[in-house]
Amino acid sequence: MKKAVVVGGSGFIGSHVADYLSDSGYKVVIFDAVKSPWLRKDQDMVISNILDDKKLKKVIKNSEVVYNFAALSDLNRAVDQPIKTAEINILGNLNVLEACRISKVKRFVFASTVYVYSREGGFYRCSKQSSEHYVEEYQKSYGLDYTIIRYGSLYGPRADNTNGLFCIVDSALKTGKVQYKGDIESMREYIHVEDAAIASISILDQAFKNESVILTGQEPMRVLDLLKMIAEILNISEDSIEFTKERYNSHYIRTPYSYQPKLGRKYIPPTHVDLGQGLLQIIGEIDGK
Repeated sequence: MKKAVVVGGSGFIGSHVADYLSDSGYKVVIFDAVKSPWLRKDQDMVISNILDDKKLKKVIKNSEVVYNFAALSDLNRAVDQPIKTAEINILGNLNVLEACRISKVKRFVFASTVYVYSREGGFYRCSKQSSEHYVEEYQKSYGLDYTIIRYGSLYGPRADNTNGLFCIVDSALKTGKVQYKGDIESMREYIHVEDAAIASISILDQAFKNESVILTGQEPMRVLDLLKMIAEILNISEDSIEFTKERYNSHYIRTPYSYQPKLGRKYIPPTHVDLGQGLLQIIGEIDGK
């Protein structure tokens, strides 16, 4: 069996990608600082820190493909922790890259963000921009083939309170109010995490070698319309919808596309989970806890 290592595989998107890799015939090893609550019997788990370069080299040895989802990804936390953000998101990614180079990994997949285009996103955006440059330079200098995936607004099962849509639904169930921290003009392209995970396996195709891929929803959607949908599903009055100011103005409003690094090809999955059905799935998961 081909070996795949998923760094940060205990998390939201990483755990789903690990499962789809297993279903695709890979022998999956999850490398994370915490044990995955979704670890399958056919997957191995190594609990360690991404800054432990020796452990990374040992785990990544003889791997066909390596994914890196490990990151300090909360934009508001990153504003207060620029050094820690750089350590995890830049130095940690460098440790993974170096282990991949030594082991002659055939494909390195880096989880980036649409914020890499933006003037927003603060230190988180800075760290992802820098890491993308390192990924590209490793290919030029050492021939380490890669695919960069710039994820948009993910939602779905296994999310926690660091996920925007999870927080909105969770708060609405608890308070009876549909609240959003941000601008009333905000727009997003939501993509279900399972659609994103399937696409994250599809990009192992040769057509996506040494490419940057944008992975978002089908069409931009006004956040206000999303909140109205949530209110209707939960039988909450639209009068309860509230927009509040963020502590930090680090999120984009209408589009993240202002800074232009290497062009990304937008990947649109041939089929996708309906947003309404996805919202019902989140509500059911939160309500069942």
